[in-house]
Amino acid sequence: MSAGIAAIVLSAALLHAFWNAVVKGAGDKTIVLGMIALGHVVPGAAVVALVPSPGWAVWPYIVASTVIHWGYYYFLNVAYRLGDLSVMYPIARGLAPVLIALGAQIWIGETLPPLAWGGILCVSAGIMVLTRGVFAGALPMSGLLAALACAVMVASYSLVDGVGVRLSTNALGYVGWLFILELIVAIYIFSTRLERLRAVPLRVVMLGFLGGVISGTAYGLVLYAKTLAPLGVVSALRETSVIFAAMIGVLWFAEGPKGNRLLAAVVVAAGIVLIGIAT
Repeated sequence: MSAGIAAIVLSAALLHAFWNAVVKGAGDKTIVLGMIALGHVVPGAAVVALVPSPGWAVWPYIVASTVIHWGYYYFLNVAYRLGDLSVMYPIARGLAPVLIALGAQIWIGETLPPLAWGGILCVSAGIMVLTRGVFAGALPMSGLLAALACAVMVASYSLVDGVGVRLSTNALGYVGWLFILELIVAIYIFSTRLERLRAVPLRVVMLGFLGGVISGTAYGLVLYAKTLAPLGVVSALRETSVIFAAMIGVLWFAEGPKGNRLLAAVVVAAGIVLIGIAT
């Protein structure tokens, strides 16, 4: 993997951690998730207006990804209501690289060298260091299950979009239509929660919308990278966002302990080096 692609994916990881922090810090997380979905629609519409169609062949992938994202939003909302950002986010994202690499090998025959697999497992191990003790009962079972469900959703839509964007006649067109369909999420949330929407301060609404634009930018960058590098490798680098999320949790939300975060950062960095050497 070139330094340029790695820089793109790591930038996306930082942006993704930021918008998740926006959701975690919001009083009404459901409304903010609705604004994030709406924040996807605006740049999506602009992209669709400016670029060619991705082709009819990829529409099953776009629809499937949209439905999977609905499940992702639901479980993410539940997880953040029940636990810290620096715990729930790593669980939700930490299992994804291995699941994606396995899925890519089974579904599209994308075989990685052993050293790359070592790097992916190392990244996941470092991520899971952040959750040490959680599986011993320190977290409500419902919160743990919601975070694990998020991991499955992440792996599912990552695989679907990774294949879909490669089959498209225009990658930007694929991303644009994917974001436009987020309008369904926004309409559902706002139409059933009008009173709650009116009660949310304008500053929070605008922050949620900005988070959506940032989220869309991050995912667009990842999809672009998936047209240039193996899905499992891109996903492993992408999930380094948990380190950014852990740091935000410590510095912004005063979560602890700090030792696990530093150890995880070292392990994840080692995994990134292995991936870079192998690919």
